[in-house]
Amino acid sequence: MNDEQLLRYSRHILLDAVGIEGQARLLESHALMIGVGGLGSPASMYLAASGVGRLTLCDHDNVDLTNLQRQIVHRTSAIGLPKVRSAEQTLKEINPEVVCRPVATRVEESQLVGLVAEADVVLDCSDNFETRYSVNRVCHRLGKPLVSGAAILTHGQVSVFDFRRTDIPCYNCLFPESAETPELRCATTGVFAPLVGLVGAIQAAEALKILVGMERGLSGALLLVDAMDMEFSRHAVSKDPSCCVCGAPNTKEMAY
Repeated sequence: MNDEQLLRYSRHILLDAVGIEGQARLLESHALMIGVGGLGSPASMYLAASGVGRLTLCDHDNVDLTNLQRQIVHRTSAIGLPKVRSAEQTLKEINPEVVCRPVATRVEESQLVGLVAEADVVLDCSDNFETRYSVNRVCHRLGKPLVSGAAILTHGQVSVFDFRRTDIPCYNCLFPESAETPELRCATTGVFAPLVGLVGAIQAAEALKILVGMERGLSGALLLVDAMDMEFSRHAVSKDPSCCVCGAPNTKEMAY
């Protein structure tokens, strides 16, 4: 690191859990962001500010006026622009050193394989189950750590699935695809603006800890956030032996 980097990241370097070696790892790391909306906004901003060297930003949507109530990486002047381009501009202003790769398309699972393979950590900041299941399958297949977040109304959740380990459950263990869980969208249901900030910031924190090499975190756990009563609760997630993604070998093939 040069003198300017030592100064920029000095408050990280002062932490025993990070130090110069940990910060150097962040500078060399690559994070894949699936979605740069409500959750991806704070998550990407903290990753960029913290010095994660490369960020791949995936989102097919354009900035809309209704996004600005909570998607803080976007500005009023960016209305109509692809979200990935808008986010790239903001992140460059936060930290000119960060290398952003914008992917302004809906990423299909076949393309997702290549993107996940290049990343050191994946943050699922999407807003639909189809994408979450696809990201979960690919991350498990390639052994990449996944930080998953969701928020709706006044409730949020964060889980970490560190697929570098074989004893860790997956997203499908928590919310089986076959269960047909009702899907709620912010566009029709609403969401409390600061809630996505809380969830996205927690996702960033978990991703940074993974990249630095900290072992403490939410791996194999579900953190629930109630923004109305401001309550946080943590729950263990068990691996489902019959899971079609991470269960027995004869069931895994069903997912591929």
